Amino acid sequence: MYNSSFFKKMLLLAGVIFLYSCDKEYNAIGGDLIGDNHFDLLEYTSNVIAYNQKIGPVQSNNLAVNALGTYDNPAFGKTTANFATQVTLATVDPTIGEEAVIDSVYLTVPYFSTLKTTNTDGSHVYELDSIYGESKAKIKLSVYESGYFMRDLDPIGGFQESQRYYTDQNADFDNLKIGNRLNDLASTAKEQNDGFFFDPKEIVETTTDAAGKVTTTRSVPAMRLKLSTAFFTNKIINASSSKLVTNDVFKEYFRGLYFKVEDADGSTGSMAMLNFKSGKITIKYKAKTAITTDAEDVKEQKSLVINLSGNTVNLLQQSNTNVDYANATNPANINTTVGDEKLYLKGGEGSMSVIELFSTPGELETMRSNNWLINEANLVFHIDDTKMAGSYEPNRIYLYDLNNDRPVVDYYNDATTSTDSKKAKSVFDGIINKEAVTNGRGKTYKIRITNQIRNLIKNADSTNVKLGLVVTEDIATNVWDKLKTANAYSSYLPKASVMNPLGTILYGGNATIPEDKRLKLEIYYTKPN
Repeated sequence: MYNSSFFKKMLLLAGVIFLYSCDKEYNAIGGDLIGDNHFDLLEYTSNVIAYNQKIGPVQSNNLAVNALGTYDNPAFGKTTANFATQVTLATVDPTIGEEAVIDSVYLTVPYFSTLKTTNTDGSHVYELDSIYGESKAKIKLSVYESGYFMRDLDPIGGFQESQRYYTDQNADFDNLKIGNRLNDLASTAKEQNDGFFFDPKEIVETTTDAAGKVTTTRSVPAMRLKLSTAFFTNKIINASSSKLVTNDVFKEYFRGLYFKVEDADGSTGSMAMLNFKSGKITIKYKAKTAITTDAEDVKEQKSLVINLSGNTVNLLQQSNTNVDYANATNPANINTTVGDEKLYLKGGEGSMSVIELFSTPGELETMRSNNWLINEANLVFHIDDTKMAGSYEPNRIYLYDLNNDRPVVDYYNDATTSTDSKKAKSVFDGIINKEAVTNGRGKTYKIRITNQIRNLIKNADSTNVKLGLVVTEDIATNVWDKLKTANAYSSYLPKASVMNPLGTILYGGNATIPEDKRLKLEIYYTKPN
């Protein structure tokens, strides 16, 4: 469809000036044309074929952020996210001391949070980020010693490649958990286990020194679990020094922690995105040392820190799947000829869409023969706000070269930055456009692929590749994780999509979709006279 109104020409000229710093090649061409006055600015919309593709189990080890909890998404279904991690000594070969007695053991993992208020008494009010579900909704949380050794290298490949762990390996870790849960103590409240919730309160600790001075320490909201002193007395304090001499030895001896999530009675549950690598276990104890051994009754207050570092894996279980979602991603129902009416994007072990451009015979050849000079090209995706009502929406989606599992050229060319790293590369875009006037829900996502289209037209030998569309947690993460079983289009998936538990439903390019909602490729171009 063509449109050459004077108004749209002026808008395009304004856009050219605005995007000068982002697209030097365009402005060099556009400047010559405008100066010679031998141009005509036009708009063209091209039909797009887009269809769903289910994602099976996918590699999920060593993610930057991991999900923990349960989230029942009305549009997609329920996800239960468990987690396993290795642990390492902050200081190897520690000197424990003699007659050591543990005072306390706490596991701490900070939440993503924003400081909202600082009160006159020095206390703080925080708001948690990346929490999905009802506020303070409870889950049953159990922390176990893991019996599963997470090796670094894969023996199947002759120890030449890193070992991969996948979203569907929950049974492997659950079957090898050791003993009772470490956060199941008679002295702890249910908030530590059966009634756990992601608490936005700051952490307040009070200590009193030998002189009676009281010190109050405040820190950001965090998962803070009191763990079994009996377990850590046996595992750490009474361990043979040979087990603590290096972290390689220690990781074999203490194989890590397994975080298991179940439904809490009467709760809808909630899920948090966590950076477990910022977490730690702090053991506070008293022991006789070289300083104190002369006095029989005097012991030094000491601490030993174990970091949640090493190999990790996010373990995802899907249940209560929405019927429409299940039907739309069923291979028998996917229409690769004219495209699907609705596109279901779901992070983790979810789904993606395949995008095909210029499917009309002769369309691309016509553009090439007429020497179209591309000013701007966008894919605009409209959100099905009716089906998405009641569901959390991903803040960003991501388009990439599916044939070669790599970003498109517009991603590489966009050097824009932001104080919020998740909003970087704003020219390439993909950021949700919300309707601020009414309900604050998402309306559209737009992705700019100007250079991708420009190269296709300028270079006759360029390949019109299939494009992949997924949700993303972090636009800066340009790494691919392996699918456990390859699909018809690829063996890999962007890692940032694995990290995002959310989903969105978009209108496709099928002719049955109303014109104002239908997915199309919008091209603004200059055709020399």
